[in-house]
Amino acid sequence: MLMPSRSKYRKVRKGRIHGGRATSINELAYGRYGLISLDSDRISASQIESARQAMTRYVKRGGSIWIRIFPHTPVTRKPQDVKMGSGKGNPEFFVAKVKPGTVLFEMDGVSEEIAREAMRLAGHKLPVQTEFLAKEVA
Repeated sequence: MLMPSRSKYRKVRKGRIHGGRATSINELAYGRYGLISLDSDRISASQIESARQAMTRYVKRGGSIWIRIFPHTPVTRKPQDVKMGSGKGNPEFFVAKVKPGTVLFEMDGVSEEIAREAMRLAGHKLPVQTEFLAKEVA
């Protein structure tokens, strides 16, 4: 599963996903087809991996798949049946904060029908609404 190899701080505050549309990873860079998010949320590393497996299995390991998001942010949880107070919990998993318009996955080397269905299956594994994106071929 994806996680940072090292980080400056072990625990971070929850924060909010501010702003409108994504401005950095909002265009296709590697493949001809992509999956973009339509709303903002936190996507965990296990959800990213589950979506990747769904795509890879559908295309029968053909073509190329790029994961454009990475879970940098640790999420802490306190153990069950622990009273309030006594500090912040330990990091349990990592998430990627996603804004609307962020390219989540890219694909190339397969037909558009196969890519569209693979991306649809991957989108069902994610907590955000998604949309298929195809690059115009000149």
